[in-house]
Amino acid sequence: MIEKKTVCQIVNEWLEEKDYFLVEVTISPDNKIAVEIDHKEGVWIEDCVELSRYIESKLNREKEDYELEVGSAGIGQPFKVLQQYYIHVGEEVEVLTNEGAKVCGTLKEANETGFVVTVNKKVKPEGAKRPKLVEEDNAFTYDEIKYTKYLISFK
Repeated sequence: MIEKKTVCQIVNEWLEEKDYFLVEVTISPDNKIAVEIDHKEGVWIEDCVELSRYIESKLNREKEDYELEVGSAGIGQPFKVLQQYYIHVGEEVEVLTNEGAKVCGTLKEANETGFVVTVNKKVKPEGAKRPKLVEEDNAFTYDEIKYTKYLISFK
């Protein structure tokens, strides 16, 4: 069986000097290799083809047969690596907490320990006739959440 560590090394060689980053490598027991990459401005099919060919040039099909799939991290799929948080700062995200609460807002900042989502909330000030829209920052640590994902909007 082809080892995940080997495929990760090959992908990281290809990634050197590129703005892409590795999201995930999975290998099933029957040697189906799936590689997910991402980029701040999206992933180009030509680059997936180039990476696929690069991986194939480094693995020996004579020694071990495999199926290879190279693609981008799915839009609307939960973030899997910290770098996905970094590239989506300033964009709308959905967060599901471990308690089951959903929070939708703008990803304000992210670091190794957690992230902040700014939510627009209606608040009725004392003595006011109508509620007012105010921004509220919600800070999360990564272990407090089930997932965060980019929120697709067609506004």
